[in-house]
Amino acid sequence: MSGSEYEFTADFEKDIQRAVTQYAERIGKGSKTDLRVVMERGRAHAPTLSAVFRARNVSPLFGLYIPWIESEYKNLEASGPMGAIGMFQFLPATGERYGLTTQELFDVARSADAAARYLLDSMQVFSSDPMKEALALLSYNRGAQKTARELKVLLNDQNKRCSICAMTADRSKLDETFRQESVFYVPRFFAAAIIGENPQVFGVQMQPLSSH
Repeated sequence: MSGSEYEFTADFEKDIQRAVTQYAERIGKGSKTDLRVVMERGRAHAPTLSAVFRARNVSPLFGLYIPWIESEYKNLEASGPMGAIGMFQFLPATGERYGLTTQELFDVARSADAAARYLLDSMQVFSSDPMKEALALLSYNRGAQKTARELKVLLNDQNKRCSICAMTADRSKLDETFRQESVFYVPRFFAAAIIGENPQVFGVQMQPLSSH
């Protein structure tokens, strides 16, 4: 995803493992929440998602696994007048910033392109950080400017090597939204990618999503 190896802390790796376990427990349940159903939807959309992100020179893994954790590959309607919509769960105001109308947010290719541009903008904010891709992921959930402000408060010489690890380790210093939601976002992304790129290891007889 970044072209280099990340060096996560042991605690952050445990967060990823917990997320892997939570997803894996849904495999073979024979219901609408069965993870195999989610992965089949992902396989159907994978060619479009990968192509759009490659066209923007962004790793297709972002395009494949952000909609896994955001919507499980469903074009969701908003739960309220200002709620997030579509497969990539954009707020209408954010979609407008990237040139999309509310209706266009339900177009998978258009919303994928907007998501790729959003990530590029976020990676630019964190361009000097070796974890810029992971921070861009967190920003997708939390916002780049807010994430940048929080990093300035939390980072020091001891923890700056893995900034995303520092944020999750010091979750108690951040707001309730981070503690209840955002702290799980990046681990869930990596967990989704681990399963989606190694489905047969988890008993799902299909090829990696990135191969479609």
